[in-house]
Amino acid sequence: MAIARLLLGAAAIALLAGVSSLLLVPFAEAYDPLDPNGNITIKWDITQWTPDGYVAVVTIYNYQKYRHIQAPGWNLGWAWAKREIIWSMVGGQATEQGDCSAFKANIPHCCKRDPKVVDLVPGAPYNMQFGNCCKGGVLTSWVQDPVNAVASFQITVGHSGTSNKTVKAPKNFTLKAPGPGYSCGLAQEVKPPTRFISLDGRRTTQAHVTWNVTCTYSQFVAQRSPTCCVSLSSFYNETIVNCPKCACGCQNKKPGSCVEGNLPHLESVVNGPGKSSLTPLVQCTPHMCPIRVHWHVKLNYRDYWRVKVTITNWNYRMNYSQWNLVVQHPNFENVSTVFSFNYKSLNPYGVINDTAMMWGIKYYNDLLMVAGPDGNVQSELLFRKDPSTFTFDKGWGFPRRIYFNGESCVMPSPDLYPWLPPSSTPRFRTVFLLMSFLVCGTLAFLHNHLVLDKNCGKC
Repeated sequence: MAIARLLLGAAAIALLAGVSSLLLVPFAEAYDPLDPNGNITIKWDITQWTPDGYVAVVTIYNYQKYRHIQAPGWNLGWAWAKREIIWSMVGGQATEQGDCSAFKANIPHCCKRDPKVVDLVPGAPYNMQFGNCCKGGVLTSWVQDPVNAVASFQITVGHSGTSNKTVKAPKNFTLKAPGPGYSCGLAQEVKPPTRFISLDGRRTTQAHVTWNVTCTYSQFVAQRSPTCCVSLSSFYNETIVNCPKCACGCQNKKPGSCVEGNLPHLESVVNGPGKSSLTPLVQCTPHMCPIRVHWHVKLNYRDYWRVKVTITNWNYRMNYSQWNLVVQHPNFENVSTVFSFNYKSLNPYGVINDTAMMWGIKYYNDLLMVAGPDGNVQSELLFRKDPSTFTFDKGWGFPRRIYFNGESCVMPSPDLYPWLPPSSTPRFRTVFLLMSFLVCGTLAFLHNHLVLDKNCGKC
């Protein structure tokens, strides 16, 4: 009996350990609570049958509220279900042609079993262009610019089925934007298929077959280390809470891991080997993050309070175009004015308005320059006070979470936030004054009417 109990106990411990290890794996990173329905949808519409295949329009929709795809752009891949080839493409191109030696005269555009397709760059020849193409693979977020959050290309496929019953959907879709991070599901047939409306709006045509593929983003899959951090300060406390140490990695002795900002040969280092890579070259800091967001509680008025937000680029190898910032704070319900930035409320929880998205004004500050004197953008936010919730006590004036370009930033520990000095706490001050008036009033009454003593003056 004792042995059986020991075995059961060991099994229970093993089971708990297994469950705990599963819980420690950050699956939750694939679900974004501030954009729960955000995804990239790939729509594959077969619009015409050919003697040995079909012509299809492939459209990529970025339905993510604040996560965009920046240069060098998206890279879409898949595996053919049969032995299909790509005869031709408009609005995009395969990165490799593959082995087309079996063809003598009419050479296909791509013969690979697992092609990778990219967008054309701006200025592509007119006869190679297609609607929503030729942006170098850059897609804006849905909130910033829904018109430019869509990309399309046309593809002519051969050696494929030539009817709804014989055609097979591609499989094993991959999406790089430009690096890893997206996981794509299976192609699902959509019924009814897509309908297309003519430019004059008087005729509607229909695709023969429509497949949808949904790709979702995971910061954990994209990269194991964060890319931004948050620092805090306030007018009522001289403490400046810096980004957590090693928030995005730690300095090491390996040459080239970071660069000192005062190097006399800084330009030669920045333009050296690896210039064209996506690996950040950051200035040496305790946090080692490419991006730092600083939130400063600046001023307090009778009915309003003011915050200054500064975004600093510590990366010497990247300009951040069409950047955006997402901030969660309960007082966004009563935001009055946002200076120098575009602003939109996201409302991820329906009626609760505590999340704001901000981005630069076109041709003014929508480009965050590389590290250096111009490598920052700033704004100020004016909030109206709600007497039922407003307080500077216990770090209430600081954000709950911050995202830069869709990536969650590392926040300081809440116990390090700049707090009000104890004597400045509003509730404490109110209670203290009420108690003082009550005691002195009582003693004054006793002095004037009962003449018990004359010590009230000491109050």
